Amino acid sequence: MRALKRVLAASALTVPLVIGAAGIASAQEGLDANFGKGQFVVNQNGAGVADTNSTVNSDGLQHTDFWIWSDDTGVSGAFTGSGATWQQG
Repeated sequence: MRALKRVLAASALTVPLVIGAAGIASAQEGLDANFGKGQFVVNQNGAGVADTNSTVNSDGLQHTDFWIWSDDTGVSGAFTGSGATWQQG
């Protein structure tokens, strides 16, 4: 069971990396500002990941943060996201 929880946590680590790589691959012109900070831990107590991301570009703005933790008691986590888009006139 512990191995399964660690696999779930490791899989959760790959999601932000894949999303981030997709963002790098899409080139845009104009305004573009980004901030990201992440952390992960795997030890004898369990495994977890946390990430905060903010983006402002010519299409709008977005902010997300989340955390996921897995240990002997189960898997838990939280996600918050917000954003806005605007039309250029």
